[in-house]
Amino acid sequence: MTSREYDVLVVGAGLSGIGAGVHLSRLCPKKSYAILEGRKHLGGTWDLFRYPGLRSDSDMYTLGYPFRPWNDRKSISSGSLILKYIEETAKEYGIEKHILYEHTALRASWSSQEARWTVEVAQGPEKTITRYSCKFLYMCSGYYSYKAGYLPEFPGKDQYQGTFIHPQQWPEDLDYAGKQVIVIGSGATAMTVVPAMAEKAALVTMLQRTPTYCIAFPEVDPIARALHAILPQRLAASINRLKNVWLATLFFQASRRFPKLMRKGLLAHVRRQVGDVCDVDKHFNPPYNPWDQRVCLIANGDLFKAIRAGKVRMVTDHIETFTKNGIKLRSGEELQADIVIAATGLDLVPMGEMSFTVDNKPVVLNQVMTYKGMMLQDVPNMAQAIGYTNASWTLKCELTSQYVCRLINYMDQHGYQFCTPRNHDPSVVAAPFLDFSSGYIQRALERFPKMGSKAPWKLYQNYVLDLLSLRYAPVTDKAMEFSRSATPAENPTLSASVAD
Repeated sequence: MTSREYDVLVVGAGLSGIGAGVHLSRLCPKKSYAILEGRKHLGGTWDLFRYPGLRSDSDMYTLGYPFRPWNDRKSISSGSLILKYIEETAKEYGIEKHILYEHTALRASWSSQEARWTVEVAQGPEKTITRYSCKFLYMCSGYYSYKAGYLPEFPGKDQYQGTFIHPQQWPEDLDYAGKQVIVIGSGATAMTVVPAMAEKAALVTMLQRTPTYCIAFPEVDPIARALHAILPQRLAASINRLKNVWLATLFFQASRRFPKLMRKGLLAHVRRQVGDVCDVDKHFNPPYNPWDQRVCLIANGDLFKAIRAGKVRMVTDHIETFTKNGIKLRSGEELQADIVIAATGLDLVPMGEMSFTVDNKPVVLNQVMTYKGMMLQDVPNMAQAIGYTNASWTLKCELTSQYVCRLINYMDQHGYQFCTPRNHDPSVVAAPFLDFSSGYIQRALERFPKMGSKAPWKLYQNYVLDLLSLRYAPVTDKAMEFSRSATPAENPTLSASVAD
């Protein structure tokens, strides 16, 4: 085996990629693996984004790794501390030596005859094309493009003479002290950057087209601190992790089953936070039900505090056009701004923008279904780490990494060369990958694989169900096909899910 041949290739050295490396080292210790990372540093999201106030939008007791419990007193943490945590994890578990930096995976081709993937990689600053091969390909590349964020066409933007920024390309030297700032957007990024900038800016206007549900969340979890004070660290972390999983699950299920009651409760909560200084029905009452889109966590209620202090102004309206000095709204009001921040979301892309072929036939990603939310129909020996939209990202990625290791070990034990999810049930109907109304998701759904109408093709967004399916259920089922043969066989399902 040459230096470019591995048992497993992991694409991406972010939160999920480092976790994958740890699981491979512990559960498949005899397997060789490398992590292909396109950037010069590990950390993924937490190394890419640098805007003020960057922090987790889930509690760190569930976003952190179960094998290395989060022990900082703050459960909602800054981006810099999360990056440090990932770096320390990679160092402690010896993952750094497996990472190949400035190795951008471009395309991958599977050969059933060889039972291997060949991955083309742009290597180094010169983007030299290099080939690596592996028996199993594990995609930990996230779900959005690292090249640029999503930016709609704003009328008149070219005539604006102030500073215009998307948070994904935040300049290190931006001075906003004493400035008039407009932040366009109402998602997690806007909810984070607005109160952070309000500490120095003269006034920050949060301009949103549609409100978002919000809930204040303490940075320091008093129950977690009490548990850590009386119990061993690992036991306390496990109990607290379980507590937070169940609380998040109950909150989501209650929102789906009793939307009117949950809406009423969330609005009452915001009214208590902002008092009479803000029109809650106008600025915090979305036209959709709770958890049709993600509910934003407001760490220590900092956004609400900034609104009460007069440092943040909420505006719910549509943009008519940019002007020389700011933005004119459909209502006729013109907002003045020295700086405009377009917190307009991410550009979602499937599978790290890579392309794939199986036995020389291109895989059309939006024409295949996902198996257990982690593998693709008719695509052998490949999995992807995709986290939850209604809970911490890491919860699902951890289950996926453990399942990948179980699959690899099962194939070794029984002499199989590859495994392929196949749909033999004609009653399974394809549906969009996510049942979520957020704009950034709806814009990209047509690019993504589908989910099916029943297990194992259905994506439940439920940690308890996934725990049973991925950790405790056997890896053998009617949909998973294992093969010892290195000769590709004609298969009608394969022909239906790849393009000629």
